[in-house]
Order: sequence, then structure tokens, then C-alpha cells
Amino acid sequence: MDYKLELIAVPVSDVDRAKAFYTEQAGFDADHDHTVNENLRFVQLTPPGSACSIAIGQGVVDTEPGSVKGLQLVVQSADAARAELAGRGVDVSEVQEFPWGKFVYLADPDGNAWALQELVPR
Repeated sequence: MDYKLELIAVPVSDVDRAKAFYTEQAGFDADHDHTVNENLRFVQLTPPGSACSIAIGQGVVDTEPGSVKGLQLVVQSADAARAELAGRGVDVSEVQEFPWGKFVYLADPDGNAWALQELVPR
């Protein structure tokens, strides 16, 4: 039996602002944007090359906007990812190097926190 993690709900306060951040600045693909009714809007966004997407929207999740911490994306080059995101206007940290990899940190407009990790060659 395979168990595939394919969708993570990320709570946001302003769906349009968050969608613009993730698509225009972070470079995610907009897969779906459906308003089911006045209480439910579902927006699915996927990082390039990822099998896992995020869902934002109205009525998608009842946790506090900005409360998701520790989301992590693996990238080939932390330096290149940082340069690309900074070039798109994302407030990103400097590259931090640890024995287990290089990391860059950022947050969406609500404060949901992300890390980009460049894995150490094995």
C-alpha cells in the first residue's frame, strides 16, 4: 500500500493576495480556483516539479492564517533558488549552510513559514 502526500492546506487571510504571492512571486502553478458557494473557495497551487500541492481558500481549513510553520521544499541549488525568489520580490533569508544541507527561509504574506533545502551530496 502506497501513501502519497499530495495536498497540504495552508491557512490564509486574503485568498487573492496569497494566490498572487504563490503564483507571481514564488512561481507555483495555479492548478484550480473554484468557488463552490459563498462559503467555500478552493485554490490548489503546486511548486514546479512537486508531486505535492497546497490548498488555500475560504472554508478550506479553520486554522489561524499564518499558523503553518516548517513547510519545506527541496531544491537543487539554495543559492539559485534564493536569487530567483529575491528577483521576484520575495523577502528571503541569506543562504545558511549546515552539515545536512543549505537552507533559505521565507514566509508568505500571512506568515506561513517555508524552508528551501539543498541536500548534501551523498
